[in-house]
Amino acid sequence: MVKGDITNIGVLECFKYGDHEVLQYLLSNLNWWVEEYQIDGFQFHSLSSMMYTHNGFASFTGNLDDYCNQYVDKDAFLYLVLANELLHTLHPDIITIAEDATFYPGLCEPTSQGGLGFDYYVNLSAPEMWTSFIKNIPDHEWSMSKIVSALMGNRQYADKMLIYAENHNQSISGGESFAEILFGEINEHTPGSTESLLRGCSLHKMIRMITFTIGGRAYLNFMGNEFGHPKRVEFPMPSNNNSYSLAHRCWYLLSNEVHHNLFSFDKDLMNLDENNRLLSRGLPHIHHVNDTTMVISYIRGPLLFVFNFHPAEAYERYSVGVEEAGEYQIILNTDEKKYGGRGLVDAQQHLQRTVSRKVDGLQNCLEVPLPSRTAQVYKLTRILRI
Repeated sequence: MVKGDITNIGVLECFKYGDHEVLQYLLSNLNWWVEEYQIDGFQFHSLSSMMYTHNGFASFTGNLDDYCNQYVDKDAFLYLVLANELLHTLHPDIITIAEDATFYPGLCEPTSQGGLGFDYYVNLSAPEMWTSFIKNIPDHEWSMSKIVSALMGNRQYADKMLIYAENHNQSISGGESFAEILFGEINEHTPGSTESLLRGCSLHKMIRMITFTIGGRAYLNFMGNEFGHPKRVEFPMPSNNNSYSLAHRCWYLLSNEVHHNLFSFDKDLMNLDENNRLLSRGLPHIHHVNDTTMVISYIRGPLLFVFNFHPAEAYERYSVGVEEAGEYQIILNTDEKKYGGRGLVDAQQHLQRTVSRKVDGLQNCLEVPLPSRTAQVYKLTRILRI
């Protein structure tokens, strides 16, 4: 039934995918979960530990030779093909998601064309990048180029990408949530806590917004991350003396102003997609990435996104390019007071008219107010014909 020994990722043994009995067990198990519990999808975790005899612990350059050699586990590949074929044939609306750090070229290609048949793949680089930034790198040294590169993933397959800001390592595998790292337990009476809390909440909102809007066509959130839950989920086990203390989400936190504000922002962020069909549109046109000013701007669908990650520098009239001349209205602003921000952009600045000047390779530009550590979303409300 089993073979191998994968101690590096904490898994002791793998299934022996070449045995017919094993295949029957695994495939019938997939079908049973759908029929018995009506689940609508599967995420296949750590595929590289299955697909290669070296369990993914090798250097991958993107060359096809990395994926087609003596280290490929053909039986495991066949199982994945059969799993996707079975699920999509018996349950056409099912969604299958692959977590593969090696970016196997045929991961999301149809099985009829020699691919593995997954609907989406997980961008593992994004949460790793954010964790590294907020834990190890001073705010003023954050690289905008690295942020964009990590969030866009493998550009060739970006259309099939599922992305998240925080992954299971922050949520259920013993790590710290972003909220825990950024502002921890909220104590507004601690000296310096107000500024620390403002920084943490600002980055929490900006990280979630850029991850959600710049990535592929799917987004994943672990329950509680949307309102800055400070603790991970941890089920009773010997290492915690079988304690239930972390085996739940603290919904009462929503009565706290900080968590309530973060939750309100996340709801409006989700409404951004509901109202504008953001994720179902094409990939964003990223036209402004400046590591000096720490500003990122891109257009996706009818919306213009502008982020200022600089921890101290505010810009009164920052120029970003747009193609269409007209009037643009702010429809989402991370710095609004109802989201726990400072409210530095007043109502009179919410409507901006383009300037007839070529910027970022586009025909017109907006000169927008950009307080530090804030992000804004603009929508074209009136077209001006010249």
